[in-house]
Amino acid sequence: MSKKHYNLMPKLLIAIPCVAAVFFMNGRWATSQASASPYAALQGAKQSPLQTSALESHEGITISARPWTDAALYKQKFPKKSPFAAGVLAVQVAFRNDSDQSVKVGLDRIRLSFTLEDDSRQELEPMKAADVADAILRPGGKDPTARRRLPVPITPSSSSKGKDFTELQNQAQNAAVPSSVVAAHSTVQGLLYFDMQGQFDLLHTAHLYIPDVTPMGKQEGLTYFEIDLSR
Repeated sequence: MSKKHYNLMPKLLIAIPCVAAVFFMNGRWATSQASASPYAALQGAKQSPLQTSALESHEGITISARPWTDAALYKQKFPKKSPFAAGVLAVQVAFRNDSDQSVKVGLDRIRLSFTLEDDSRQELEPMKAADVADAILRPGGKDPTARRRLPVPITPSSSSKGKDFTELQNQAQNAAVPSSVVAAHSTVQGLLYFDMQGQFDLLHTAHLYIPDVTPMGKQEGLTYFEIDLSR
């Protein structure tokens, strides 16, 4: 009985390009996913959650927060003089509204809170753009050797008003959260500023408290948001 011999080479020549094409397409898909902006996840509810920010989500609202603890992050928004060098912390926040109704965020009521060594709590209010500019131009700046128990708010001085002040104020305002109203199925994002006077080590117990998120036309707000920034 004669044996039949099959030549596998033609099939291999066809299979190899097909397999290579599959790996190539998968590689391009993975690269495009990895290069996406962290805030791209906030543009659609079906996309993956943020990986570089702490966030909390309920009742159709997602709020993310990322403390800027690297001086390099400030260079694009503040190319000359940085709030970080003056002891001011910027927190990048994003408010995503997946509901069918616009909501209003009480930006002035947001607080950055810490637990101190004696287990007491300290809260900081967000700074206005003018306060940020004044802190940067404050005579003497921050003293890195001075250890205060609490960050103490500094009253803006009138002596620093001028071209530099106006430029820094505009930079801080342009980078800040642009609106307190978040339309249905949209996202608002920007910076909040807190005068920590250089005591960034307090961030290991920090929480961002957002108590006032209210649907437009209603008096009762949603459940408060409290985002753990210590992670």
